[in-house]
Amino acid sequence: MAKAKNNTIFFCQNCGYESAKWMGQCPGCREWNTFVEETAVTGQGKSKGNSIGRSQNMQSKPTVLAEISLQEEDRITTKIKELDRVLGGGIVTGSLTLVGGDPGIGKSTLLLQVCRNLALAGREVLYVSGEESLKQIKLRANRIGEFNEHLKLLCETSLQSIEETIRRSKPEVVIIDSIQTMYHEEVSSAPGSVSQVREATSVLLQLAKGLNVSVFIVGHVTKEGTVAGPRVLEHMVDTVLYFEGDRNASYRVLRGVKNRFGSTNEIGVFEMAATGLREVENPSEFMLNGKPEDASGSVVVCSMEGTRPILIEIQALVCHSNFGIPRRQTIGTDFNRVNLLMAVLEKRLGLQIGNCDAYVNIAGGIKIQEPAIDLGIAMAIVSSYKNRAIDSGVIAIGEVGLSGEVRAVSQIQGRVQEAKKLGFTTCIIPSVCMDSVKEMKGIKIIGVGNVREAMDLI
Repeated sequence: MAKAKNNTIFFCQNCGYESAKWMGQCPGCREWNTFVEETAVTGQGKSKGNSIGRSQNMQSKPTVLAEISLQEEDRITTKIKELDRVLGGGIVTGSLTLVGGDPGIGKSTLLLQVCRNLALAGREVLYVSGEESLKQIKLRANRIGEFNEHLKLLCETSLQSIEETIRRSKPEVVIIDSIQTMYHEEVSSAPGSVSQVREATSVLLQLAKGLNVSVFIVGHVTKEGTVAGPRVLEHMVDTVLYFEGDRNASYRVLRGVKNRFGSTNEIGVFEMAATGLREVENPSEFMLNGKPEDASGSVVVCSMEGTRPILIEIQALVCHSNFGIPRRQTIGTDFNRVNLLMAVLEKRLGLQIGNCDAYVNIAGGIKIQEPAIDLGIAMAIVSSYKNRAIDSGVIAIGEVGLSGEVRAVSQIQGRVQEAKKLGFTTCIIPSVCMDSVKEMKGIKIIGVGNVREAMDLI
């Protein structure tokens, strides 16, 4: 019988490409300096790969697509509307979901609240923790509320023990906190390594599909803001959710960056309270809370996150620079986009802002990359430069091109309706969108064709 043999293999952290030697550039994804050295096991101790965790009752014969029926039971409602919105309507049975976020952002708290709601609904839930003890989980659970006997806790890091427990107890939902602490005994590398994370995810994927169990796995985040481990981890799961926000602030934003069962544009907004995470049903009102009155450099814009319009305040501060090279800084939006808009304003309006420091901030800490906020950024910069306050009842919507034209944006009717609902009296939109907007009582709609027309309204 062959004996187990330890070999050194190099893995690409980005795509999982394997190589017998280190290479500067990965042949698979063409990324540089992504190879890490790890010890792999061959021979008798080699892992079985995708056969691990496969159900013995799984049918191997093909199924006619027309005979597959989709029922409402295919999704499990978490009773957290913001989470269900991001997931596409609820938890899909047999799905594998990855939840990432900074330490202390509230990942474990959110999932524990999900466990509580599912357990109270009579569903069997298994919470597996590899980082906290049972008493630590109990302390956090006491802040959330009462739990019943349908929620089971397990403190374990061995994948074999977790697999046996899942097969024996047959829960409907499993929480793995976190994937970086899990280890497979047949893989000799340390927990959290590329080999262990990939093997652990493969086992959980086979369990989810074979036993029709919904699995949530928590992933640590690197300094770059991505889930630690190989990028192939995100390719293996069905849904990837990121928890964003400052851990010192009260708000949290749950964003779906991958979803095989729904849209990836939806976001959920939460507020951290003493009893856990609380849903923010009206994010626009929450984001505009504390908006200054009669202050220059402040304007409200409307951004679409999936099917939800969100009103956000954009703040700009423009002042003459005391240095040879002006300083530019942005928070919550694209730095290069702001520089482009400042160049357009200087060229098309003749403003001498090339030698000025400029600071642009998306109030509330949310990150927006949509071009529809271009007109708002440009108006905020001009307002601060001229020190003229924009009326608090004005909202600006539109994309700005290099020629200074204000271009059309999508879903303009929903944006205007959201502005009217929150009490705004004037809405500045692209003139090409005027035919797409129905007249509404209580709000004045003004169409502009270029940035000069928009700035004349300040």
